[in-house]
Formats: sequence, structure tokens, C-alpha cells
Amino acid sequence: MDKNRLIVLTGPTAVGKTKLSIELAKKIGGEIISADSMQVYKYMDIGTDKITPEKMDGVPHHLIDFLDPHEDFNVFTFQKLARKAIHDISSRGKVPIIVGGTGFYIQAVIYDIDFTETDEDDTYRRELEERVRQGEAHALFEELKRIDPESALLIHENNSKRVIRALEYYQKTKRPISEHNKEQRAKASAYDFIYFVLTDDRNLIYKRIETRVDQMIKEGLVREVKTLLDMNIDRSATSMQGLGYREVIGYLDGEYDLERAVYLIKRNTRHFAKRQLTWFKREKDVTWIDQKAFLGDDEKTLKEIMRIYEDKYL
Repeated sequence: MDKNRLIVLTGPTAVGKTKLSIELAKKIGGEIISADSMQVYKYMDIGTDKITPEKMDGVPHHLIDFLDPHEDFNVFTFQKLARKAIHDISSRGKVPIIVGGTGFYIQAVIYDIDFTETDEDDTYRRELEERVRQGEAHALFEELKRIDPESALLIHENNSKRVIRALEYYQKTKRPISEHNKEQRAKASAYDFIYFVLTDDRNLIYKRIETRVDQMIKEGLVREVKTLLDMNIDRSATSMQGLGYREVIGYLDGEYDLERAVYLIKRNTRHFAKRQLTWFKREKDVTWIDQKAFLGDDEKTLKEIMRIYEDKYL
């Protein structure tokens, strides 16, 4: 049986994925599946840099703006919903295009990663969650560094859910989750895919990050976070862990001034972009598209993506 065609367009934050993905979708008759762990949430538009209906330019988008911020969203949910969307898009003769920077989500779909190896007993996980509530997130991250340094390189210290998942996996199986993930990645994919990773001059990406953060503040990020807190969303909710949100919460809680909050958002976003690149460098079967080679000309970049696409499929 022929495998479904699947295009992935990813890369670090602020590399220019959104605009290119729209143009690509229009050229190949595609629909976009967002692989962004925060754009799933309603009422969170500014801090997630969520695409507007106007910018979609008639291209259907899936897995954006549908979940209440009180709810949890994780890789298992994404995997299930993305598979469903791929099937739906393909069944209508369109090409599914996964776009976004959450590498773990993309990997879970492409290689159909199995998350069921550990048993259902969640006693240890609850113990770890309680330790996070008691302010021990840093201590847990140090434990992860000791038992699984490879995972610690790819997981942010503030991403308590993934730190807990990795510690729980080790406690139950006595092996690092990074080993398990490598094995899963070695599986053959259920899809006939091209995995594009966009990159660019690092300083240029950092400059775009700075500009984008300034723009978010101007557009009312602080007001957006206040509104969310007024909705009684717990500060430990998955939605509140997003870049920009947790730093503004610190400002609103009086931990530091707004200038410091803006500095932290920029710094943490730069670190995030760095970790994204580290992740993609470890992936197999990727096609790197370095925009430096096209001098920042989107048309030329798109032309190169189309050349690779046509070579493979037409």
C-alpha cells in the first residue's frame, strides 16, 4: 500500500516558517497542521505569535486555537490529533504540511513513537509533581542531568512535565528516555515524507526574536496575561509555562520590573532557538534549507523547496 505523502517545514523560532509554509501550501495544494505546543490555546494570541485568519490567506490550518488554557496539552494528544488531521487532509487529495518548531511533536508523528512502555502506576510521577509544587524544579533537573545528560541538553529546566516524564521513565525502566527515543526514531516511518529544516544566520534570528518580543509588548502581551490570570488559570498550567507568559507572570507577581521581564523573554527565546537547532541536528532524514544561501529571498528559498519536492514526487 502506498504511504501518505507528508511535508514537514520546521526550524528554530523566528526563522520565517509561517510565510514560507503559506506559499508552499498554495503551490502544492496543501493544508497546514500546526506543530506548536502553545498555539493550540484559545485567548493566547500575542505571546504565541498565533497566525491570523488574514495571514492564512485561504490556506486551511489545523490544531490552532481550539483548546481552553485550563486544559493540558501534550505530545500524546498532539500525536493522536495530527494523525487524524493527516488522514483527513490526504483523503481529500490535499497534501498535509506539518509546520512548527516543537521537534518532539514532529518526531512523535513521523516515527509513530510509542509512549506506552511504562506501566500505569503514577505514584512516582505524583511524588515528582508535588516536589515541583514545593519549589524543587531545579533539583529535579539536576537529577535528570545526572542520569540522562543527553535529555537534559534538549529539555528546558522549566519544562517540568518533560523533566518528570524522563525521570519517571528512568525510575520504571532503569534506562534513559533518550535511549528509548533513539530506538523509536530508528523505526521506519508510516509516511512518505520530506522533512525540511529552515535555518539562517544566528544573529539574524536573534535580531528577529528581539523585534518580535518588542512588538508583542506593544500589542498588549501584559494585558493578555492579566486576562488569562483573571480567568483563574493556575500558574502551573501547561499553557502558563509558554515563553513570554511565565516571564510576564513574574513581572505581575512583583518579582521584577517590566524591563527585566522583556530581557528575560528575549534571553529565554534565544536559548530556546538554540535548543531547537540542537534537536534538529540530531534528527535523521532531514533536508536543511539554509536561507543564507538565498540571501533572505523567500522566493528563491521556496523555489529550492519546490525543486526538492518535485524531484521526489513528480
